[in-house]
Amino acid sequence: MRRYPPIADHGLIGDLQTCALVSAEGSVDFFCAPRFDSPSLFASLLDRDKGGHFSVAADVADPADVTVRQLYLPDSAIVVTRFLTADGIGEVIDFMPLHDPHTAHDRRRIIRGVRVVRGTVRFRLECRPRFDYGRAGHETVVGPDGVSFRSAAGTAHLQALGPVFLDVENGDAVSSFTLRQGDLTGIVLTTGAPGDPAPPALVEREVVQEFADTHRFWHDWTARCRYRGRWQQVVNRSAITLKLLSYAPSGALLAAATTGLPEQVGGERNWDYRFTWVRDASLAVSALIRLGYSEEADAFRRWLGDRLRAGQTASGEPLQIMYRIDGDPHLVEETLDHFEGYLGSAPVRIGNGAADQLQLDIYGEAVYGLAQDSHVAEVAGYDGWVRVAELLDWLCDHWDRPDEGIWETRGGRRDFTYSRLMCWVAFDRGIRAAQRLARPADLPRWTAARDAILRQVMEKGWNEKRQAFVQYYGGDVLDASLLWMPLTGFVSPRDRRWLATLDAMGEELVSDSLVYRYNPEASPDGLRGSEGTFSLCSFLYVNALARAGRLDEARYAFDKMLTYANHVGLFGEEIGPTGEQLGNFPQAFTHLALVEAALALDEALDRAAR
Repeated sequence: MRRYPPIADHGLIGDLQTCALVSAEGSVDFFCAPRFDSPSLFASLLDRDKGGHFSVAADVADPADVTVRQLYLPDSAIVVTRFLTADGIGEVIDFMPLHDPHTAHDRRRIIRGVRVVRGTVRFRLECRPRFDYGRAGHETVVGPDGVSFRSAAGTAHLQALGPVFLDVENGDAVSSFTLRQGDLTGIVLTTGAPGDPAPPALVEREVVQEFADTHRFWHDWTARCRYRGRWQQVVNRSAITLKLLSYAPSGALLAAATTGLPEQVGGERNWDYRFTWVRDASLAVSALIRLGYSEEADAFRRWLGDRLRAGQTASGEPLQIMYRIDGDPHLVEETLDHFEGYLGSAPVRIGNGAADQLQLDIYGEAVYGLAQDSHVAEVAGYDGWVRVAELLDWLCDHWDRPDEGIWETRGGRRDFTYSRLMCWVAFDRGIRAAQRLARPADLPRWTAARDAILRQVMEKGWNEKRQAFVQYYGGDVLDASLLWMPLTGFVSPRDRRWLATLDAMGEELVSDSLVYRYNPEASPDGLRGSEGTFSLCSFLYVNALARAGRLDEARYAFDKMLTYANHVGLFGEEIGPTGEQLGNFPQAFTHLALVEAALALDEALDRAAR
């Protein structure tokens, strides 16, 4: 087993309160419990020796003697890892049951079904938990129903069914066992709070029922999808990924499943993305509604409305850019200096020090998400509308300020064009919602602010020499975030200025259909090192091309971008120079942009055909 498999060599399983990454070699390499943003139990992706892992794989003398394949059961969050050897074919089937996902509780469960479909396969099991990011030791207790790991940070209990007998090795659980064609067994890991007793043992019939219930849940959920276009499977996988990155008890949507995975191997751009960004989650609302998942969209909008009503932020603004999934605004950043980082990429950070940054664009995305359709009247009610109106009244006096911008650069505040664009969106969508829902609003004041922003962007955000809209006023740096301009209706997708900007981006930011978000050398962001192309921006580029009528380019760029997905259809944050995925994985923003690009391209191709 490799010390550090490629970031992309993983499938994602989850139960809507947390999730786990399962490598293509059969190892759980990242898992936090009981919540997404809780300390890790397994984090070998961040430190192979100190992070902990839970592996079940074919036991062969030479890794070259086994071929491994991994896939999802169709339209589900159940991962199957297949081991093909000369003696037989074995499978490990990984999933997390969903027990009352809307109620927060400490007990989490990973079930690993193991079977042989041909011949005979010998397996090796290793369960090496490392509580609290490897900072807390544990006691190992062997009982009649398995092995328990007890720590001040939590508990974990490992149960093995059938012919699997667990041994203890240096405080960890290990086993070697052989299965023959038709044999099926189960390995169950249950985590809980400190002091929790071992759970009741499961029998084979119960494990099979857990599988059937989980399979049915995901099939029923996927059947709700309204999309019937050209990229059905790709869109379904992205929708399931967005669902897996949602925290059902609160309705919050995560940015990504992991922390600390590098944007550049060996570099310092290693952030914690296990939180809810107002921007990412609000923009996901539109995609969820268009796919038919209004329940998930409404749950997030309730969460966002609660943040507006609470008004308690670390930044002192009405909203801050990110929160914990339960709405806590405090995300103190610290480094795990005892972890070496993925392939030596240090520091490994938990928490996020950018939480108190000023990023004015979040108000546009928040109103955009809240005002998507008439359901907002039912979800927010009159009191919710009053809070939105108060926010827009406040924004009238506060939109014209330098800020840190969408990319959370740590190089100082500027008058970022994207921030102004999204403030325009806030007023524009607020005006439309007030008129559509017949709600009280200071429409003359909101309209004046909206129009003032548009005039300012056209005058200061446009660089006549570059013949393009630029990253910040007075600068000449291009920025792919401005691909949102035609998507929000700020400009027509065939406006002269916009088409010139699109051409300039194509020349400077696009490399073989992959898009860099900006040039850090031309616009220093306060961090060392470089980064790959940004997958979100690559899909936004497809969307913009489609709306501009450049359908051949758009379709080719989209199909080419899909080739960078991993073996089970997942995307991280960035693509490196040799096609490797970089950054936290998988990333919700990328899958959101993929869905929006597929929808826009489908609609444009259908119009062209008519």
